[in-house]
Amino acid sequence: MEKKDLIKINDYLWEIPKEFRADMRVPARVYVSEKMLEEIFRDRSLNQLINVATLPGIVSYSLAMPDIHEGYGFPIGGVAAIKADEGVISPGGVGYDINCGMRLLLSSYSEDELNPYLNRLADEIAISVPSGLGRGHKKSLGHNDLDKILNYGARQLVENGYGDPEDLEYCEAGGSLEMANARAVSNRAKNRGGDQVGTLGSGNHFLEIQKVAEIFNPEVAEKFGLFLNQIAVMIHTGSRGLGHQVATDYIQIMMRTMPNYQINLPDRELACAPFKSEEGQNYFQAMAAAANFAWANRQMISFFVRQAWEKVLGKRDKLRILYDVAHNIAKLEQYEIDGKKQTLVVHRKGSTRAFPAHHPEIPAKYQAIGQPVLIPGSMGTASYILIGTEKSEESWHSTCHGAGRQMSRASAIKNLSAQAIINQLKSKGILVKCDSLKGLAEEAPQAYKDIDEVINVVDKSGLSLKVAKLVPLAVIKGE
Repeated sequence: MEKKDLIKINDYLWEIPKEFRADMRVPARVYVSEKMLEEIFRDRSLNQLINVATLPGIVSYSLAMPDIHEGYGFPIGGVAAIKADEGVISPGGVGYDINCGMRLLLSSYSEDELNPYLNRLADEIAISVPSGLGRGHKKSLGHNDLDKILNYGARQLVENGYGDPEDLEYCEAGGSLEMANARAVSNRAKNRGGDQVGTLGSGNHFLEIQKVAEIFNPEVAEKFGLFLNQIAVMIHTGSRGLGHQVATDYIQIMMRTMPNYQINLPDRELACAPFKSEEGQNYFQAMAAAANFAWANRQMISFFVRQAWEKVLGKRDKLRILYDVAHNIAKLEQYEIDGKKQTLVVHRKGSTRAFPAHHPEIPAKYQAIGQPVLIPGSMGTASYILIGTEKSEESWHSTCHGAGRQMSRASAIKNLSAQAIINQLKSKGILVKCDSLKGLAEEAPQAYKDIDEVINVVDKSGLSLKVAKLVPLAVIKGE
């Protein structure tokens, strides 16, 4: 694959035609600027995007967002819509961290009001929310209690006093997918997740105290309840060890059973099964259960953050949820294909749903304007709030999910100094609470693409539009 093989559709969209390789069922398309184009040839991500175009039942295109980089099977930043009645479902199209996603809590505090309490607040949150690889709570849930969370998600926690009913209104799917089935989740997965509800995790997961630094669309910002220098708390985490084990279990199952369905693919990492098969349905139910676990996880973290907030600042705020949205998930959605409505299994792997105004799946408060889209930056860099658009139907109402890596974790650890990163963040006035210097090196800003350029591509493409920019005041990281 070389640059000459790409056809330029417009300044922000490039296509690899179906004719590029005989096994492609549809073209492959990537949203990227000319400036970023060279970056995508540094790994296997474009080849992975081409491989995705070979999946049975795929519709229109295999797609990638500007934060594209190499993943397992699918590139991260990948989107694929596949016919539910005659196509497949692929765990690689969701990833190992099922329902890794974002939640943003808004306060009524300004930066000036919070500054005297910032360090104490960051310390209190860091104490309250366990983080790091394999780290959980001292008390582990039994399978019966865990099954309720897997089946009902954040709703189960709210019903037990860990939040308000209003919280659910501002979660994708109300924080609970109805097709979830705890029985489709292995005991090994349940054992890994038993003590991890309300924990942050490692890798690129984080919790940040941020301020609204810039507003691009005052009208939408006002309707979202945003104002300049407003304090917010951003949570980025997913389904922890439970989701990872669900992915592992079903990838292994599908690798064994693909020959039974005469499915031949260019990469075993694309392991899949017909959506309507027993294996496909079992994975779909288990994935939904893991997604529910992730929503419950972010709900419990919110509960802990609110407790810490009240301890330090009193009861002036309850920290309301702007929105909570997944960026690793497969959902059944309706689209018009060749003049008729069809049900598609939309795989989003490192890609955020971005529904427009009047879409029935977004809260009543946002019906007239569109869905909030939460895009985190790399550690210490800006994050963004965007809004979904009608134009994003061309990408199955999907947009980017972050900056996207340009340096492997191993390379980051080898070439970057964690202490230098701490000093760099401190020079910007950013507090850092972290259990591991190794974790800091892995997630250094230098290891990621330029978030501003990524956002510029989706904004100029019309896939989602800029509303506000947030910058960190305090970063809380795991190992």
